[in-house]
Amino acid sequence: MNNNRRNFIGKSAIGLFGTLPLLSAHRISPDLNMISNHIIDPKPGEISALYPTTDPNVVRDVVGAAHTQFEELKKLVDARPELAKATWDWGFGDVESALGAASHMGRKDIAEYLIKMGARPNIFTYAMLGKLNAVKSMIEDIPGVQRIHGPHGFTLLFHAQMRLNRKNVAGAEKEEQEALVAYLTSLGDADIKDPSLDITPEEQKTYFGKYVFGDTEDAYFDISVNSRGYLYMSRGEYIGRSLLRRDTHSFAPGGAPSVRVNFEVVDGIAQSITVHDPVPIVKAVRV
Repeated sequence: MNNNRRNFIGKSAIGLFGTLPLLSAHRISPDLNMISNHIIDPKPGEISALYPTTDPNVVRDVVGAAHTQFEELKKLVDARPELAKATWDWGFGDVESALGAASHMGRKDIAEYLIKMGARPNIFTYAMLGKLNAVKSMIEDIPGVQRIHGPHGFTLLFHAQMRLNRKNVAGAEKEEQEALVAYLTSLGDADIKDPSLDITPEEQKTYFGKYVFGDTEDAYFDISVNSRGYLYMSRGEYIGRSLLRRDTHSFAPGGAPSVRVNFEVVDGIAQSITVHDPVPIVKAVRV
């Protein structure tokens, strides 16, 4: 995958939302070091090794663009309308559709375009679009559905609120959206976030650094903090994932409660990371 494409994906999906795309099969050595973890790229003049499935690089471009890059998205989907239904696993099972991306960003214009092109709306889309009757009917028919999280762990109420955050919402549309937000708020359980124990900025520094798990250029994880104040796990040019604290030195990526990112800490400094998904998958050592 070329650098322009990687840069586009990184900018379009915004750092706080993404994760580590683990698309192809990988081999695990006895000491838990991950040996292979690469998207399969065809050579010039060849088709993808995964064909006739859609080129995964194109799929990721579409879902990435659907967050904010409307013109780029239209170039891709106008040429291949089936891409309106594209979905991408940002890592650890955090599957997001192009329409899902537009929905949690409050992008009504992108969402309506994707639906016109064949995308499949769901309750999160209806919440962003202010469709009170549709959302209310689904909750009444399937009690508890309001507690289900969307991509990246974003709640149903979050999707409704994101539309109100857009400056182009006014008049009757704003009133309808506010009515939907009020309804979801009244339920009391449409905004239950993934649990995370408190962690201070000073404690976060315990984990900051680069952790290597192989000999290739991209065989490492970076631990830092993101703009939302969460501990943040990223990999090279790939977008990272917020880490929610579950125990003293144990974290779960947002939206992936079965995964654990465990740190070995010695004298107040993390020495290694072991990722359990849910069994041990990879161990990375701090350098």
